[in-house]
Amino acid sequence: MPQLRWDIFCTVIDNFGDIGVTWRLARQLAAEHDAAVTLWVDDLASFARIAPALDVAQPDQPLGNIRVRYWGKPFTADFAVADVVIEAFACELPEAYQQVMAAREKKPVWLNLEYLSAEDWVAGCHRMASPHPRLPLSKYFFFPGFDENSGGLLCESGLLAARDAWQADRTALDAYWQARGVPPCPAGGMRISLFAYDTPAAAQWAATLAAGAQPVQLLVPQGRVLPDVLAGIGITQPAQPGDSFRHGALQVCVLPMTDQDGYDRLLWSCDLNIVRGEDSFVRAQWAGRPFIWHIYRQDEDAHLEKLDAFLQRYLEELPADTAAAIRDFHHGWNRDALAPDAWPRLLAALPAWQAHARAWPQALLAHGELATNLVQFAKKQLQ
Repeated sequence: MPQLRWDIFCTVIDNFGDIGVTWRLARQLAAEHDAAVTLWVDDLASFARIAPALDVAQPDQPLGNIRVRYWGKPFTADFAVADVVIEAFACELPEAYQQVMAAREKKPVWLNLEYLSAEDWVAGCHRMASPHPRLPLSKYFFFPGFDENSGGLLCESGLLAARDAWQADRTALDAYWQARGVPPCPAGGMRISLFAYDTPAAAQWAATLAAGAQPVQLLVPQGRVLPDVLAGIGITQPAQPGDSFRHGALQVCVLPMTDQDGYDRLLWSCDLNIVRGEDSFVRAQWAGRPFIWHIYRQDEDAHLEKLDAFLQRYLEELPADTAAAIRDFHHGWNRDALAPDAWPRLLAALPAWQAHARAWPQALLAHGELATNLVQFAKKQLQ
């Protein structure tokens, strides 16, 4: 089969989650599946935070081996419809684009790449076709997920081997922290990365860490949760990347935003990661380290059902007391208030949790990974 052309459309809602997933997918399709990929994005400024080489003033540009195009509204660009078209997270393709799709004699494969969920209903919707109400087109719903009844998760070839090599190289790790201005971690201390939405729980937790006996270095990229963390240790001044604040047993180090490869290395280098949204949530799992998921808030607490569906799967093989400590901390963080004993219980759970976190990625990959599953599905539809 000749090289396939893929168009991926992304509307940026969560600053980095939506574009994070689609940018990783575009890169993997081009690098591992010989795809010609155009990524259509409606917010180049947010995209540039995780892809610094992007020129936000250019509506059409190459970025590595991906073509990036600005998706303005109304949609007035000149274009040729691709062989495979992905609307990421139900962003809804422009009407003009749909009309050209419908006019083609051989219709493209139209995929709605959905949000990640561990809920049981996903199995009944994955790969289902939905006829267009007016045009001679159908789109297929494709759900990332955690078992054989879903599309899997994005995982580049060689990622876990690269992670293992990084974590085994003490010299490289020391140089990594030194380059970011982070001093050596005290004996018996922990390094924790925190990339989360704003929440009062962060201030509460920072105060708990500062009052504790164990030294903790908290690595926080400049963003929404940073003011909450600093408020928890009595700091109200604005902070910039490179700043460091020490209070009791806690040292807060403010990091700059990084590209996706750099964020992977941060996750690989910490003892515990608190992550948000979808993209960093998946990358925390590949890191093989314990993590807490700050899920994107939804109306009527619908996000908590998604959180519990994941935790039910993730904690299934763990001892009851370990699972309860992890579940309770997740619930407290996502409900904006931690129980007084939440952090001590989580610390006690770490030994069993670390072994589980290390084994979890291989269990996920037993069902394949998302980019490969997408390619196989698309090629089958094009036959």
